Amino acid sequence: MSEFTLIIADDHEIVRFGIRTVLECIPDCRVVGEASEGESALALVRKLRPSLAILDVYMPLLNGYETAAAIREVSPETATLILTVSDSSQVVREVLKAGARGYLLKSDAGRELAEAVHAIRHSRTYFTDKITSMVIEQYVEDRVENQTEPSNLSPRELEIIRLLASGESNKEVATELNLSVKTVDSHRTNLMRKLRVTSLAGLLRYAIREGLIDA
Repeated sequence: MSEFTLIIADDHEIVRFGIRTVLECIPDCRVVGEASEGESALALVRKLRPSLAILDVYMPLLNGYETAAAIREVSPETATLILTVSDSSQVVREVLKAGARGYLLKSDAGRELAEAVHAIRHSRTYFTDKITSMVIEQYVEDRVENQTEPSNLSPRELEIIRLLASGESNKEVATELNLSVKTVDSHRTNLMRKLRVTSLAGLLRYAIREGLIDA
């Protein structure tokens, strides 16, 4: 597997040092840049096109989810992982809306950062248990408030959602269902359009809501 490059954005130098220390222990991972605020992080992404940007939520100029949304526009191939002290439900909503691939609390980083990077490197999402629980609760609340009808999806589409939400990559789904990767990519795009979601996190919430995977 090719080298996995990362940038770190946090307004506290000591926090960046701690994150870098953990990342340097992960084989084939290399930190290529650091930033203390959102606009500098975005500039680094434009210049370096890293595999992953690890972002704090509370940064000057651009906050974490604003930076994540901007990164998605300028470098779609760069995944984003939010690493923060905040477990605010509003922040979680904004982060998911921005398309982040993961959300990790700093209190869990020592134990879970390497695992989160590994998951994202293999095209999966990563959310700590507490954040996953909050996502489920939000989805239940939204369903009650909106009383939306279930989407009209085919059995094949439901199976693809289940596999993607379980953490399998497009290639793994293609192999398991005996499809081409291009076909799975097309299904995934159509599913996001049908369900009006813009990220794998949205598919995860749908899969949990509909009982396609265990919460």
